[in-house]
Amino acid sequence: MVQLHVKRGEESQFLYNTTVDVPLETVIKEVTAVYNGRLKVDRVCSEIPELADHGVTLPPNMQGLTEEQVVELRLKDEWEDKCVPSGGPVLKTDEMGRRNGHAPNDKMKEVLMKTMEEAKALISKASLQVITEDECQLWWAAKEMQRGKKLQDYVGKNEKTKLVVKIQKRGQGAPAREPLITDEQQKQMMLNYYRRQEELKKLEEADDDSYLNSEWTDRQALKKQFQGLTNIKWGPR
Repeated sequence: MVQLHVKRGEESQFLYNTTVDVPLETVIKEVTAVYNGRLKVDRVCSEIPELADHGVTLPPNMQGLTEEQVVELRLKDEWEDKCVPSGGPVLKTDEMGRRNGHAPNDKMKEVLMKTMEEAKALISKASLQVITEDECQLWWAAKEMQRGKKLQDYVGKNEKTKLVVKIQKRGQGAPAREPLITDEQQKQMMLNYYRRQEELKKLEEADDDSYLNSEWTDRQALKKQFQGLTNIKWGPR
């Protein structure tokens, strides 16, 4: 099994398992299907809170109009009678005029929000740009994976390989290479370097000869003490 760590730019998207003998066209088709499917789920989830608060959207030609304008133009929402919330609607006018104001009750709203959170947790790294199969490019180690080949043309026949591949539209050029070390590893290295510098600094201070000026190193200290010459300070008091 080969595990592909799919990225969009520098952002991780998802893990995809395959085998080395699968044609690259198949890999691209399945990877783009997963990628675009995640985007669709993300967009649906973005509409759920408004759906829970104000019901389904109005037809485009009715959005933003007042009730008087709707009557005057003789417009009708054909989906109003078909899209009735389970358990009956709760009237809640949409101030933006995008939705019909027939919101679901609290129980159904809770179901909607819970389902949305579960779906968002599964696609937490979705990005915002759809890439079709025909225009998709996969790159590995800043080298394009050409159509008409298999993964084993790039990684050999090792069935226990993990690859970081990047997905992007055609014509955007080669993506940036993966950094040799992660940000966390770099921070740890800098921390270790700082600690080492502090240790060397302390060692240099320990080798300093300034201790020779200390009182306890004065060979005449005992004599001065008997003669009352210690703790003598010069200058006005």
